[in-house]
Amino acid sequence: MLSQQLGREVRDVVEIPARCRCGSPLVATTAPRLSNGTPFPTTFYLTHPALTTAVSRLEANGVMKQMNERLTEDADLAQQYRRAHANYLTERERIRQAAGLEPVEEIEGISAGGMPERVKCLHALVGHALAVGPGINPLGDETLRLIQHEWTPEVCACA
Repeated sequence: MLSQQLGREVRDVVEIPARCRCGSPLVATTAPRLSNGTPFPTTFYLTHPALTTAVSRLEANGVMKQMNERLTEDADLAQQYRRAHANYLTERERIRQAAGLEPVEEIEGISAGGMPERVKCLHALVGHALAVGPGINPLGDETLRLIQHEWTPEVCACA
């Protein structure tokens, strides 16, 4: 199913932390080191085409620029975002251990999506938000609210 959603073979998936109401994957959790030895910091990867498309539209419309500006102006939001970064690293460590891998020093302290200082990939933030649930990644949660007219976890959008 994942390969079909992505249109390519999947690599080193450890878990499916979020699923559509019908059971189709929304997010894949990828090992922090691929089987070919490459370090891979993007732990949570969106797989569902409708979800990915909705998030891509937001990126194309400049939402990340606005979020970056707010991060510099809103100390509370910036603090919540730093906590999201810490959670991401904790989750990646859990996944590393679940996959039976040695520590991946090359990406130590590096999360994804631009955390903790900026926003550079809404897909990573939404993947994290869906994987760990609401209240952890404020900008991932916000992105889900912004796309709810196109995609929502409450309604199956599978073909």
